[in-house]
Amino acid sequence: MSHLSNNTQDHFYFILTGIPGFEASHIWISIPFCCLYTISIMGNTIILNVIRTETSLHQPMYLFLSMLALTDLGLTLTTLPTVMPLLCFNIRKISFEACFAQFFFLHGFSFMESSVLLAMAFDRYVAICRPLHYTSILTNEVIGKIGLGIICRCGLAVLSSLFLLKRLPFCGSHLLSHSYCLHQDMIRLVCADIRVNSWYGFALVLFIIVMDPLLIVLSYTLILKSILSTASWTERFRALSNCLSHILAVLVLYLPMVSLSMTHRFAKHAPPLVHVVIANIYLLVPPVMNPIIYSIKTKQIRQGIFHFLFQRKVH
Repeated sequence: MSHLSNNTQDHFYFILTGIPGFEASHIWISIPFCCLYTISIMGNTIILNVIRTETSLHQPMYLFLSMLALTDLGLTLTTLPTVMPLLCFNIRKISFEACFAQFFFLHGFSFMESSVLLAMAFDRYVAICRPLHYTSILTNEVIGKIGLGIICRCGLAVLSSLFLLKRLPFCGSHLLSHSYCLHQDMIRLVCADIRVNSWYGFALVLFIIVMDPLLIVLSYTLILKSILSTASWTERFRALSNCLSHILAVLVLYLPMVSLSMTHRFAKHAPPLVHVVIANIYLLVPPVMNPIIYSIKTKQIRQGIFHFLFQRKVH
């Protein structure tokens, strides 16, 4: 394909890639993908409905959990429109505008997930280290401001990255190596100086992907210090038990996120299948696992789900 200028990019199409080496089996691979998408959509929708309908769950911890469920739902619905048509019907073309829209929402929701987990870590810190001031610190107004701050922080971060990439010309190959539009993948197709983009991407990694988990580790260091200073082993166990769901959610997000980032930066010559598998784990596993983790490990959510499903069955 010949070089494309910015004013011809309106008619430019990217070509998506499925699972390298398994193109003939895409229709069979679509079955587990469909199951994962269904579990994610149903699980997060049920969590949101349970928190909305159960007044006893209108507390800071569960309001943050509803933010996490909304973010997971957004992440799932962002990748589904390209992944399933590609696997089921081999629809590989995606327009320039649609690809950038998916890029914005995909990275936006991914960063929001990290920010929400940081907010949940702060919630756990206040609940355990300053229990007497918990309700006075985390009021509905404060939670609303935190939610708005998360949206602004992640929206502006991704918008800047989007505009920096959109101003550049794409040329040569227009083949993406995933079944959705990732920034790391799209920037490979640019035929111009990308130093500004690289430095901005590096700053973004430090600002969100590095800073968020460091602050989460700091909050748990303070939590652990507070727990160990309590006299009763029962209290220690109860406090750690209340944090377990959040710790698992943090691991489920950051392990694949770090793996994907490291692979794109330091293992560029690894087989394409490695990149695709890690990217799919990063985008599909957290939205699927978070509802399961909180349903199993949080008694109030588990009871709320039973109550919600029982009410639906009765009606």
